[in-house]
Amino acid sequence: MTMRTARVPTPLQQLLRACRNAFKGPGTVPSPRHVQKLRRILDNMRPEDVGLRRDLRFPNPRVTYTTIYECNKFSLCCFFIPANGVIPLHNHPDMTVFSKLLLGKMHIKSYDWVDPVNSDGSTPAPQLRLAELKADSVFTASCKASVLYPTKGGNIHAFTAVTPCAVLDVMGPPYSIEDGRDCTYYKDHPYAAYSNGGAAVTEEKHDSYGWLEEIEMPEYAEMDRIEYLGPRVTERTS
Repeated sequence: MTMRTARVPTPLQQLLRACRNAFKGPGTVPSPRHVQKLRRILDNMRPEDVGLRRDLRFPNPRVTYTTIYECNKFSLCCFFIPANGVIPLHNHPDMTVFSKLLLGKMHIKSYDWVDPVNSDGSTPAPQLRLAELKADSVFTASCKASVLYPTKGGNIHAFTAVTPCAVLDVMGPPYSIEDGRDCTYYKDHPYAAYSNGGAAVTEEKHDSYGWLEEIEMPEYAEMDRIEYLGPRVTERTS
């Protein structure tokens, strides 16, 4: 009688299984236990786990992306950003997002909204909204995975590639115009550039805040979608 040995799931298959357990659909946030597990899996993921070579070339001058898996509860995507390429400041409405830098060196800048804006709810201009700076640093693969939540952790962020970069994103739920989760783009302004009357931000903390202005999607924000050619994930995860 031949004994069958259990096949060890690939890191990508482990990630898919963990996502199915963590993401329960729109309006929900993964529990701390599920967040910890997802981060642990992502922290250990390598470029090869999604079919990438470490000497990956970027012939396309624009940002490209590929979808590994998507359902109505979450999506797994890889973004490829050439050197000096930018994904401009944008939000993730009602979404929890995990990002893992697989290749390269990248500058990340992120904000969270500050509410209320000030004691009387006013702003220096109707189109501006106060935000707190959460990150403004350069990260190098393979750093730890980051996680942002619907209202904290740097929900509004921008990526600038110092060298060619590959980023694995887990988004739950994914963007959906029909469900009100469209992507909005922003331009940030220094806090000191505008007077805010009653805003309780001391001068020494000015660098920790900024004013965000909603803008139309910049032309350079357009991305090209490419076919995913890495390891496949199966529907069955047990």
